[in-house]
Amino acid sequence: MCSTLQQKRMVLMPQHIPELHTSRLHLRAFRTEDLEMFHQIHSDPEVVRFLFWEPRTLEENRAALERKMGDTLWEEGKAFSWAVVEQQSGTLLGEAVLICRSFQHQQAEVGYVFGTGSQGKGFAHEAIHAVLDYAFTHLPLHRIYARTDARNHGSRKLMERLGMRQEAHFIQSEIFKGEWGDEVHCAILRQEWHEKQAPGK
Repeated sequence: MCSTLQQKRMVLMPQHIPELHTSRLHLRAFRTEDLEMFHQIHSDPEVVRFLFWEPRTLEENRAALERKMGDTLWEEGKAFSWAVVEQQSGTLLGEAVLICRSFQHQQAEVGYVFGTGSQGKGFAHEAIHAVLDYAFTHLPLHRIYARTDARNHGSRKLMERLGMRQEAHFIQSEIFKGEWGDEVHCAILRQEWHEKQAPGK
């Protein structure tokens, strides 16, 4: 016998990655033809400076892209990975990721990677705002969090602008690319998100 929460979850589970639109962006599932720009982004040392991997080869990026295209269901431990495309030019700018961390506790993690040429223009804020709004409106989520290297000031400012509060700053919590690194965690609750989106806020 399914509980009420389980029944609700079964009804709400999307069967594919939804398309999202903003004033400038189109967020969609990745496609095979995205490989060239995807590789350009993920092979850039500046882009991956605060990510867990080093610049990837073409074959490594091809495999990564195939994994993203294969994850199309909202399942615990899996992720929705959106290709973030500029509507006017059709250029792939980066990606937005929403990882299902726990069904029981209704938790997800949000992440993002953008090419150097698209940084500083508000694209990441616009894309992640759309992802958070979709997630808290259409998925059974209570809390969404994000993690970043403490030195990544741009990412920390983005979280703040999105209304996420810093919940923790872990000091030398892991060995990151050969040295001890700090990690910052920020989060926002469903109720907090909807309150911030209310007219006049």
